[in-house]
Amino acid sequence: MKALSRQVKEILEPEAVIEGAGVRLKRSIGSERLDYLDPFLLLDHFDSKNHRDYEAGFPLHPHRGIETVTYMLKGEVRHKDTLGNSGIIGEGDVQWMTAGRGILHEEMPQVHPGGIAGFQLWVNLPQKLKMSPPRYQEIRSRQIPEIKTKDGINIRVITGTVGEVQGPVTGIAAQPIYLDVSVPPHLSFENRTEKDHTAFAYVFEGEAQFEGGVIVSSPSLVVLGEGDQLQVTAGDRPTRFLLVSGKPLHEPIARYGPFVMNTREEIEETLQELREGTFIT
Repeated sequence: MKALSRQVKEILEPEAVIEGAGVRLKRSIGSERLDYLDPFLLLDHFDSKNHRDYEAGFPLHPHRGIETVTYMLKGEVRHKDTLGNSGIIGEGDVQWMTAGRGILHEEMPQVHPGGIAGFQLWVNLPQKLKMSPPRYQEIRSRQIPEIKTKDGINIRVITGTVGEVQGPVTGIAAQPIYLDVSVPPHLSFENRTEKDHTAFAYVFEGEAQFEGGVIVSSPSLVVLGEGDQLQVTAGDRPTRFLLVSGKPLHEPIARYGPFVMNTREEIEETLQELREGTFIT
């Protein structure tokens, strides 16, 4: 059967937002233009050498019903939670946190001369897993396999499979692919994706040409249409982008800040637990 190329459905320029205790971010998913891209709830891009843009961090705050994925390009983030977990993730590291029924944690960027850069993605959990026990998958940069082609294309496989190479993050309900792809000038990257999965690319360096000759400059979110094949070609400069896909849930969502459930009643129950001190058991 002939492969169906994914066309560009929409291109979004990230919105500038301030979150946490005063962290400046560029947001594409979870923005006014794109609230939800099933199963993806939020995509934030942080990149600054000015310590005032990030040093205030994200003091202790709750999550329920989602997974948060932090991928570091530069700098360090110190984290700890009410379950006793703590540590630092640095350049090239990934933290995939399944909040499940609930967790309270903090994420505090560390001030360095080179600043900080990276991404945070929120992935929805299906109804049957929203009240599952919380867990972490903390993956060091050295554990993430890289595919280097003879012409210089580099692919970091965080989760999912490229050819025979499988990423280290496993057991995720959305069956995601999460790739960090670097393409030298005038070369093309091709990849197969599940036809019925939601897919997007986030171009954060250079510019890239997608199916139909659509040119996208960084930083931009590219929402991709249906299909099982993707081709991205770099322009006169190298390009670098995230390629992410996942199985849509097709479930109703009720959203209130860091809580994402299926009904408004479940959100009210969550808020009541916070007031009564029974959120963490």
